[in-house]
Amino acid sequence: QVELVESGGGLVQAGGSLRLSCVASGRTFSTYTFSTYTMGWFRQAPGNEREFVAAVSWSGGITYYVDSVKGRFTISRDNAKNTVYLQMISLKPEDTAVYYCAAGPRWAVAPRALSEFGSWGQGTAVTVSS
Repeated sequence: QVELVESGGGLVQAGGSLRLSCVASGRTFSTYTFSTYTMGWFRQAPGNEREFVAAVSWSGGITYYVDSVKGRFTISRDNAKNTVYLQMISLKPEDTAVYYCAAGPRWAVAPRALSEFGSWGQGTAVTVSS
């Protein structure tokens, strides 16, 4: 079982930047264990369904993004620190949401699908004012 804790959310003006972090841990967790997971970021705005934002392969070598954040968001991971990041620049009011970190299998078949991810954090809120 992996536990995920997000941080870095907050209130920012449109055009601003934030970096979200997600640290993974668990009773028998190790840096090797973390490196076997595909990691993802999802978000949920009030009244909306939770949606895919970005994902990164177990090695960090492959990344996936929803079209609306391409060129503005960057997902990365540091397997030595059991941490995945989401760097967000040029933020827009429509980016306002609770952002969730999620862990999925090493060889994720559908890394953009919520159903691929079995472990979730509690979320961190991002508010972008206009």
